[in-house]
Amino acid sequence: MLNEMFANSPIPVLEQLVNFAQSRHNVLASNVANIDTPGYRTRDLSTDQFQAKLKSAIEERDSGGVSSLGQGGLAGGESIKYDPFAKVRDDMNNILYHDQSNVGLEQQVAAMTKNHMQHNLALTILNSQFRMLQTAVSERA
Repeated sequence: MLNEMFANSPIPVLEQLVNFAQSRHNVLASNVANIDTPGYRTRDLSTDQFQAKLKSAIEERDSGGVSSLGQGGLAGGESIKYDPFAKVRDDMNNILYHDQSNVGLEQQVAAMTKNHMQHNLALTILNSQFRMLQTAVSERA
């Protein structure tokens, strides 16, 4: 029931954005840690591919593409709901690419800072969504 309540809210989108930012931060931090390693090539997660997959999942959700899986459902008449954001979550491991250029420390720190700001923005919006839900549940303004 809770999954259905949150399905059409921005919460699943923000969740995917936070997960991506955390994964990208780990990759960028690894680049900084190995900046002086001979022969090391910088790596990054493709933000373009992530955004395309996330956009596709949002469009699928908004077009009514969320359907029940399985005809028989589970015992007790329950059915498993199709989650379009599962594709985004599952494909996150496949969007790593290796940069063939040797990027300097300044570029890596700038990328980490931008990623950190996006992560914090997503968390702030997610926090406000939960505060609005809490207000609605407690019936206080």
